[in-house]
Amino acid sequence: MEIEINSHQVEQLLKFADMVETGNQQMNLTRIRSEAEFAVKHFVDCLAVQKIGFEFKGRGIDVGSGAGFPGIVIASCLTSDSVVLIDSLEKRVRFLREVSEALQLRHVSCVHGRAEDLARDSHYREQFQWAAARAVAPLPVLLEYCVPFLSVGGHFIAFKGSGFPDELKAAVNAIKLLNLSIVDQHRLQLPFEMGERWIVNFRKEAATPSQYPRKAGIPRRKPL
Repeated sequence: MEIEINSHQVEQLLKFADMVETGNQQMNLTRIRSEAEFAVKHFVDCLAVQKIGFEFKGRGIDVGSGAGFPGIVIASCLTSDSVVLIDSLEKRVRFLREVSEALQLRHVSCVHGRAEDLARDSHYREQFQWAAARAVAPLPVLLEYCVPFLSVGGHFIAFKGSGFPDELKAAVNAIKLLNLSIVDQHRLQLPFEMGERWIVNFRKEAATPSQYPRKAGIPRRKPL
């Protein structure tokens, strides 16, 4: 896959994997249990973002971070700039804080809250140079969650599965309403026939209209 990480980063990822395995006993962090699947479907899947050549510079946010994919992986291997991980479930945020402390990721902060609420807070709205999300929601919903966090000129990196082309067709209106353009889209096959993935780079061309995101729950019920 031509992924480049150093030995220290490998050690961090192995420690992270152990913590996910332990945390899985108390909460549902991942359904993937085998080491090979974990390595490919979590770590390789996240690190393959190197293929689009995007540099994670400036303040970034992982929306709906869950167990820490892709946010912890990006913070561990791809940037030393500030990264904010947000999740709507408090116990997952506690887990993310434990991981960040154990891996000594001092540039990472973990915030409990829903994207629709946090994106209306002046501390977060249009305050990030990049945002990322993986396995959170269909693309029209996901864009409304993530784009309001970006400053104008910022980038949203979407990690999507094989259904991305259909999701993109459904997201045409959201892309227009949220003032986005597509910079790059990269299709790849995971090793060992573990599935197709898409990594897509959107650029925010103008400020997000004040009505977005809509109130919590509405984006998912009534996608743009």
